[in-house]
Amino acid sequence: MPNKKLRILFASDVVGRAGRRVLSQVLPFLRKEKGISLCVANGENAAGGFGITANIVGKLYSYGVDVITSGNHIWDRKEVLDYIADDERLLRPANYPPQAPGRGWGIYPIEGGVKVGVLNLQGRVYLPSIDCPFRAASRELKALREETRVIIVDMHAEATSEKQAMGWWLDGKVSAVIGTHTHVPTADETILPKGTAYITDVGMCGAYDSVIGMDKSVVLSRFTTQIPYRFIPAKGDLRFTGLLLDVDPETGMAKRVERIRIDLEGE
Repeated sequence: MPNKKLRILFASDVVGRAGRRVLSQVLPFLRKEKGISLCVANGENAAGGFGITANIVGKLYSYGVDVITSGNHIWDRKEVLDYIADDERLLRPANYPPQAPGRGWGIYPIEGGVKVGVLNLQGRVYLPSIDCPFRAASRELKALREETRVIIVDMHAEATSEKQAMGWWLDGKVSAVIGTHTHVPTADETILPKGTAYITDVGMCGAYDSVIGMDKSVVLSRFTTQIPYRFIPAKGDLRFTGLLLDVDPETGMAKRVERIRIDLEGE
């Protein structure tokens, strides 16, 4: 009989070297202190703020990440095409066309015989127009729910309305709908009426003395001149943000949700 409580951590978007440093220092402590059984992190910005590499994938795993989700920046480093199909723990959004390499969901066994499903989706409002995330969610959940009721959804989207709509669409069908992409943590974590945990955006692991993780001076220059200067990841005010979930492994419904913020001292 599985434990009555399953604890899952979703670490927010890991942005550049600063985000990797935050994760390396915070995650081992959190896993031990909070008794975390599975950690999911969005890693699409982990390589210099854009994309991810095989080397960085390995580093995130070594820090204690079990599953890496992504979004619209997953293809920024073209070498990802060489390895994403072979790594079952590195996900791309499920609503990319089926011809795209890799997978949009996976099922991951943990201790006690429990399996956790992770589904990655990408919104379409103000982002590239790919397949419908709502139809993709309904399609993929049929296969996921044959294996487990514990399902975590990364809804990678720009518009808060689209994220909220996905929360209501999946309420009672998944354990959590967790918004990513904007890098600004929201304060609306909740458990919806049918038992699904929800937050509009979980934020980022990285440098908050920035504009969504990028050097302020470069971003301001782009806004004020409209010249496409190259973004540079910022370095100061390092923080970890994430969402901690307690889930009933039998029903898959959330029992408790807690937003986490940890500031690195002296940074």
